[in-house]
Amino acid sequence: MSPLFDLTGKTAVVTGSTKGIGKAIARALARHGARVVVSSRDEGRVEAARQELADEGLDVLGIACNVGRKTEVRRLIDESRRASGRIDILVGCASINPHYGPATAIPDETFAKIMATNVQSHLWLAQMVADEMRRRKDGAIIFVSSIGGLFGSDVIGAYCISKAAELQLVRNLAVELGPDNIRVNAIAPGLVRTDFARALWENEEGAAARIARTPLGRLGEPEDIAGIAVYLASDAARWTTGQTFAVDGGTSIAG
Repeated sequence: MSPLFDLTGKTAVVTGSTKGIGKAIARALARHGARVVVSSRDEGRVEAARQELADEGLDVLGIACNVGRKTEVRRLIDESRRASGRIDILVGCASINPHYGPATAIPDETFAKIMATNVQSHLWLAQMVADEMRRRKDGAIIFVSSIGGLFGSDVIGAYCISKAAELQLVRNLAVELGPDNIRVNAIAPGLVRTDFARALWENEEGAAARIARTPLGRLGEPEDIAGIAVYLASDAARWTTGQTFAVDGGTSIAG
């Protein structure tokens, strides 16, 4: 393995990592040598994911956490640090989208819940790992956003608003934390075949239209997002911060 991508001796906490993109990222980081903490709201899914990755010979821990609750986020970070002694890499992948339809029709409580889970929780996570990373003068923070944060939508508008806010959060944190050699970047996937996006890709007409305007001619798979996460977590990206990487088969450049 190239030393540029070697994560041996590092600990990564990955939220929303019991399935889909999050689990693919957790697996890839572990395969490159990191100890990985997998997490989601459901304890059963956390244990199943932990066992699956452990059976592959990977170094993984599992800690359940609802990222919409600050006390649980604090417990996730504290327990991860107690178990491993350090947190070198933070990947925020947990998101929700409970509202399909115009943002003008979304109930207040639903919008607040989307923003709390998709944006506020990532700020909490960054705040909770920043001091440790500052002391070491080293750290990588990665948020999994969406190309939805780059466009308007009349179907998932509230979700897109939260993802745009997430991209600005990355830029701000990169400015604040950069002097201490902490890198903060975002991954913006296109339409990936996950349970989370099932309502979009199982719509045959909509999926066909998306594929037709995607230069690489297909929808994404969770594993398609894992490589960029390894890059951003590793020394290969040591001069990369504040950036958004669209991994979407070219959809966002096709007009």
